[in-house]
Amino acid sequence: MVSDSIYTSPKKQNWLRLLIGCLLGVGLGLGVYFWLQSRPTPAQAVKVQFMQDTDLLDSTVNQLQRAILARQTSPIQQAAFRRARLAYKRVEFLSAYYSPETTKALNGANIPEVDDDLRVNAPEGFQVLEELLFPIVDSARQAEAVQHAAVLRSNVNRLRLISQGNEVTDSHVFDAMRLEVFRLITLGITGFDSPVAFYSLPETASAIESLQKQVGHYDLDTHDANLASRLDRAFNMAQHTLSSAPDFDRFDRLSFIAQQANVLSGLLLDAQNVLNVTTFTESRLLNPSARTLTDSGAFDPSYFVNFSQQRVTPERTALGKLLFFDPILSGHPGRTCASCHQPARAFTDGEPASLAVGFAGRRIARNAPTLLNAALQAVQFADSRVVFLEDQASDVIQNKDEMHGSLPKAVEALQQHPPYQALFAKAYPEGVSEASLKNALASYIRSLTSLDSRIDRQLRGQTVALTADEKLGFNLFMGKAKCATCHFFPLFNGTVPPAYQETESEVIGTPATAAGRHVDTDVGKFILTKREPHRYAFKTPTVRHVVKTAPYMHNGVYRTLEEVVDFYDKGGGNGLGFGLENQTLPFDSLHLTSAEKKSLVAFMKAL
Repeated sequence: MVSDSIYTSPKKQNWLRLLIGCLLGVGLGLGVYFWLQSRPTPAQAVKVQFMQDTDLLDSTVNQLQRAILARQTSPIQQAAFRRARLAYKRVEFLSAYYSPETTKALNGANIPEVDDDLRVNAPEGFQVLEELLFPIVDSARQAEAVQHAAVLRSNVNRLRLISQGNEVTDSHVFDAMRLEVFRLITLGITGFDSPVAFYSLPETASAIESLQKQVGHYDLDTHDANLASRLDRAFNMAQHTLSSAPDFDRFDRLSFIAQQANVLSGLLLDAQNVLNVTTFTESRLLNPSARTLTDSGAFDPSYFVNFSQQRVTPERTALGKLLFFDPILSGHPGRTCASCHQPARAFTDGEPASLAVGFAGRRIARNAPTLLNAALQAVQFADSRVVFLEDQASDVIQNKDEMHGSLPKAVEALQQHPPYQALFAKAYPEGVSEASLKNALASYIRSLTSLDSRIDRQLRGQTVALTADEKLGFNLFMGKAKCATCHFFPLFNGTVPPAYQETESEVIGTPATAAGRHVDTDVGKFILTKREPHRYAFKTPTVRHVVKTAPYMHNGVYRTLEEVVDFYDKGGGNGLGFGLENQTLPFDSLHLTSAEKKSLVAFMKAL
């Protein structure tokens, strides 16, 4: 006989099974709920990975520091340096985005910097160490290397501390990733931040591998499997292309940008949209939603304005064009803005230095620069003495050698001219004023944006016939010849990517005459700042439309592009023997062949 204590009827058994099932279901549901609550969001996962990568960076920099302290052999110290650089590239995208000043301390150029308060700050970071360790370790400067390694380690720790409090969002992550792709195109593969070791291609591959890992936190596959697959292939192909390149000099940058990097930045934007991650709409020189750096409309020529009320309108542009060609602004009959900035010459005048007002053989101090794409730079004039195009217009009008005019007199003349009165009233609430006059001229100059060369169209994927010389010239410009480390892609001026917020000046040692026996006496930016790093420093101009802007340099010393290429190939002023302590251009020869020089010129003509 079966005891009641252990016997349960079939009806009771079903009820117990139901109860147990409910309890298990509730437990499972609660488990899933709490797991979901504790599971990090994609942005949080990105930050966790970033902090882990920062720890790895600290570890590799520590190993580098110890190798230097122990006076290890050159190969051992250099290998430690390379490992640290690869680790740095894994954190660069978020480090540069959230902590730009610390990132500059980690990886800034190896030249003194004059800050906004005119303090001269010594360089620090990887690039300083690189010059002490490559091509062989400079044992005589070991104490200096020890000091810089300690400062580098300190800055890594500062990055860690700062980063701990950063609130990472999905929008910022995708913005940072796309900016990193642009950084790799403009500063990575060009050798800008690996100027001696030439380790740029492996470093770029490391950065791309890091981006691929971070994108993986977003589970794109569940939203769009096809897009996820295409993006993964793009990451893999870019890394394969970089790792299989024969060497730095022979890397095909034109194909890499067109077929891999541009595809990658575009797919990252697609992924952002599929994931419903907001794209920023804030005002920037580089449009936050540009798929590539060579998109039509990627850059906003109205960005560098002082007030939003000064942004370009069709009415202001048309008015500015009339004023540009009208002597009403000048104190000399027949003199206009177009006297020195002629449209047929890409808004230059073909003279080494323009004739001054009144002529009598006198000339303006410097060569008239092109106005094409002048809006795409953060400062104006060769010595960077003004920020806004409005101030440039004011300076030129009132300069006794240029326009020899007066803003108050120009306003008075315009107010007495009914057609102009009507045009100003239509374009500006206040009508004719000094401010509206300057802004109208600036609006016209901002309309002179031209970024549609055959090179641009090729990079947009359009069917364009580029010659073999033009293709080789692009790759030389962006690589071996080091041109793009100052004339940054794709504007090919000194506006620094990928933020495009500041425009650099460089000391290249331009000679006084083509014979190249001594440096030109014009001290450039030094006359304004009185700081030695700025002696002979001049704003880096654009090389777009350069075939029409001869003669070249601030003093018009070179008549042809071939002469310019020869000057750079020799190492600038110091290559000519001038002994300038502050020259920012590398003084060693580029060792360009005659064929390579010819190709460089062909490429610049294609711009």
